[in-house]
This record gives sequence, structure tokens and C-alpha cells, in this order.
Amino acid sequence: MSSDPPGRRPRGLRGLRKPAKKRPAGTQPAETTGGSATPEPPAENTTIISAALYRDGQRVSTHDTLADAFRQQRAASGTLAWIGLHRPTPEELVTLASEFDLHPLAIEDALEAHQRPKLERYGGTLFVVLRAARYLDDPEEVDFGELHVFVGRDFVITVRHGGAPDLSAVRRRMEDTPELLKRGPEAVLYAILDAVVDGYAPVVDGVQNDIDEIETEVFGGDPRVSRRIYELSREMVEFQRATRPLNGILEGLTAGFEKYAIDEELRRYLRDVADHVVHITERVDGFRQALQDILTVNATLVNQQQNAEMRALAEAGFEQNEEVKKISAWAAILFAPTLVGTIYGMNFDHMPELHWVFGYPVAIVLMAVVCTSLYLVFKRRRWL
Repeated sequence: MSSDPPGRRPRGLRGLRKPAKKRPAGTQPAETTGGSATPEPPAENTTIISAALYRDGQRVSTHDTLADAFRQQRAASGTLAWIGLHRPTPEELVTLASEFDLHPLAIEDALEAHQRPKLERYGGTLFVVLRAARYLDDPEEVDFGELHVFVGRDFVITVRHGGAPDLSAVRRRMEDTPELLKRGPEAVLYAILDAVVDGYAPVVDGVQNDIDEIETEVFGGDPRVSRRIYELSREMVEFQRATRPLNGILEGLTAGFEKYAIDEELRRYLRDVADHVVHITERVDGFRQALQDILTVNATLVNQQQNAEMRALAEAGFEQNEEVKKISAWAAILFAPTLVGTIYGMNFDHMPELHWVFGYPVAIVLMAVVCTSLYLVFKRRRWL
């Protein structure tokens, strides 16, 4: 049984929880090449981030080329080769496959990338694919990287695609904990798993903040919130694809405890990582459900707003129609006297009833009767 208090990380890996210094988002991580970290060269210049040999948890040599690392390991028995690559060329991977007897299928996966997280065993070599993630503050989005890990009897090879994870922190902290590093390649693998899973924590915090902001925007009526919900939902789908397979990977490693005589202390570390994976997957599943609920609420609010706008437009149209009716009614009423007056204003010499004594009174009465009749008709029809 472990002597650590319940709910706390085992002492051997507690130092691997977080990098000592936060690295600005978007910068490339560094690998240690000696006692301190050196900046990682751009991927287009070199793919070898670090190649070092270890004995009993201590770094014994550092190499700039794979050939030097191979030659030194063959000459020094009992050493562990830890090689870190960033988007290697096919030639470099072929060289590694030849030197460490790596399976062609695993090499093909490492070259193509875009693989789902998985655990495969090819003879005496473990091949692990992991999807790391980091939260970028400025664009408020999640950036996913891919990591391929080859673990053999005396070597660990990491092939990284993307900016995450920061393996330099894993290497530094393993070197600062030689009693853990001397447990062999499996200890390095579990430390890498722990770093990848721990890297999900700031992503979860960032997504939680995004969801809180989205809820405020939804009830604030921000028209751009639908797009943000959709984009974050897609990121959560990717996040689920990165985290859910980890349970199967850890179960596969656990199943090999007895068969491959894994150190008991490392088993504790692995169980600790598994606990964190369960917590992360539950949070991610909760985010996915929350975003679906928010999207439903937003759709309801948008429909309500559209209905209110349509109702307002209908009311405005009705009021306008009423005004048009009134104008039309008064125009018709005034048309009758205008017609009569127009006829009598033509000034013809020969015109019926032109010299009739009652002509003017009759015309006035006729106009009044017509106007009154039209007024009563429009009033009955509620045009006035």
C-alpha cells in the first residue's frame, strides 16, 4: 500500500504535475540537452529535438544526431535511450525502425499522423498514440497535437506532431527525479501519459470560462453567439475523441502489469493517471451536454425574438392599413363635390340647367347627400 495520504498524488510523480514556468501560447517547447533547457529549433530546420542516454536515472550523454546516439548506446550497455523527434522525415523513421526493430505499421502511423489514441504492442515494443491539447487564450480555442510513443526494453522514442505537449518539462522533471527515471522506459511512458492528461486541466478551465461567457451572451441577445456555440461544440467533439480512448489505453497497460512484471510503484502512478482521465472525461461529457442545452435555449430565445419582431411588423402593417383606409375614405368623400364643382366650372355657353333658378341649391344638396352617404358607408365598414 502507498504511504501517501488518500486523494494525493504519489510522491514520485507529484513533481510532474505542472511545468515550472508557464510558456506563452503558440511558442515551441524546448527539450533539455544538458543541465538546462535549450530552445527547440524550428521544425523546418531539424526534427531531432533531443537524443540522450541515461543510466540509473542519470543522463550520461547527449547527441545531436541519431547515428551518434545509436553508436553510443551500442557501446554502453545498460543505458536507456530517450529520443525526441518533431515531425521527422521518412528517412529518420526508417533509420529508427532499423535500429530498434520497430514495426512497419507503427512507423506508417507515426508518419501519417491524424491517428486516434490507441495502444498497440508489436513484439517487445509498445506503440502508444496520444492526442494532447492546449488552450490558446487570444483566439479562445483549443489546439490539438498528436504524440506517438515507442517504448522498448532500453529505449523511448517520442514523435510529436503539433505544439503540444511540452515534453521538455517531462524530461526535466524526470531528470530531477532519478529514482523514478531509473525504473526504466515504463516510467517515462507513464510520465508522458501524466503530462498529457495534466495538460487537459487548463483546457477544461478555459472551456468552462467560454461556456460561462456564452451563457451570458445567449441571455444578452448577442447575435454572434450561435456561431461560437457551434465552434466550441466541434472542439468538444475533438476533445472527446482525444480523451475517451485513454480509458482503454490505461486498461490495456493495467492488464499487462503481471505479465510484464511492471514495478508496483509504477502501477500506483498509472492508477493515479487513470483517476485524472475519468475526471477529465466526465467534465468533457458535461461540457458537451451543457452546450447542447445552451444551443436549445438559444434557439428558443431566437424564435421568441423572431416571433416578437414578426408580431411587431404585423401590428405596424395593421396600423398602416387602417391609416390607408381613412385616407381612402376621405378621398372618396371629397371626390363627389369635386366632380360636381368641376362640371359646373367648365363655363360652356350651352349647358343643361345653366340658367335654372334652383340649379345651385340642387347642386349643393346633391354634393351634401353624396358625401353624407359615403361617410355613413365608410363608418359602417369601420374605415373611419
